[in-house]
Amino acid sequence: MSDEPLKNIALLIDADNASHAGIDAVLTVLAELGQVNIRRAYGNWAKPALSKWNQITHRYGLQPMQQFDLTKGKNATDMAMTIDAIDLLYRGKVDGFGIMSSDSDFTPLVTRLRQDGLIVYGFGNATAPEAFKTACTRYIDVDQLIRTHEAEEDTPPAESNVIDRELIELLGDAWKASKRDDEGFARLQEVGQLAGNRSSFDVRNYGFKRLSDLMRAASDNFKLERRDNQLYVKRLR
Repeated sequence: MSDEPLKNIALLIDADNASHAGIDAVLTVLAELGQVNIRRAYGNWAKPALSKWNQITHRYGLQPMQQFDLTKGKNATDMAMTIDAIDLLYRGKVDGFGIMSSDSDFTPLVTRLRQDGLIVYGFGNATAPEAFKTACTRYIDVDQLIRTHEAEEDTPPAESNVIDRELIELLGDAWKASKRDDEGFARLQEVGQLAGNRSSFDVRNYGFKRLSDLMRAASDNFKLERRDNQLYVKRLR
């Protein structure tokens, strides 16, 4: 077992602009990065719209951060989250962030955090602005994440999951940039890393739990091969 301490992750939630239903799945994803020791949910807790968030704060260890609506049309929540994130950044005790929101106003914040080498996962809806999605290390569609999270471990991906040409080209470019052997096979892990570096790509947005599942579903374009407990992939066309 590694003696390296677990990374410290902060989850900041724009409760005015995020669904409470995704919190369990979001925390599960962030556990891949480390321990989510900082869990803050921002909003005006006097609003009936936040009542469902209010019901789960204790269960998930969320710290409610009260933000009053002092001026109509101005979002104090965004400002408070941004200030706290920068404060955490300069304290130097946080290794990564989860931003639960679909608001493009957080794009400059995410860009700034990543400039300091921090991993930033965004969690929101599929219609979030592209600028915010691509600014994140990973941007994950929470509705799709919930469906994937609730599926049984051995349940194969639904046939309705759409693998479009843009996704095939992204994975193909990552394969092309990877180190390949004489037969044209590259390590699947390296392909996934390169795809992630080029965009906010995450297989969970397509209803898959693993990249290998996605590749098997795209068998017309890619071939998988296992060698010594490692998966390798080759583009067919």
